[in-house]
Amino acid sequence: MKPIALPADPADAEDFDAPIEALNRAQRARLIRKTRTGLGLSQAEFANRFRVPVGTLRDWEQARATAPDFAIAYVRVIGLHPDMVAKVVA
Repeated sequence: MKPIALPADPADAEDFDAPIEALNRAQRARLIRKTRTGLGLSQAEFANRFRVPVGTLRDWEQARATAPDFAIAYVRVIGLHPDMVAKVVA
């Protein structure tokens, strides 16, 4: 069994334990998922509103793929100014 570097958040049913080698991917997944759920949006709603392919969003949130730096920056801006971003990308 691999040592856990980031335990699952018990308040987030979709979160998961992350071993050391997957720590960066897990932290990025958590940021994206918390931003989306903090806005009260489903994956499909978030993807549509902010023009992110839903399959890509799902892969990032489930840490099947590592969200690139530009995507993390975009998600952080969305978290701060969701209405402005939605208006700009509409």
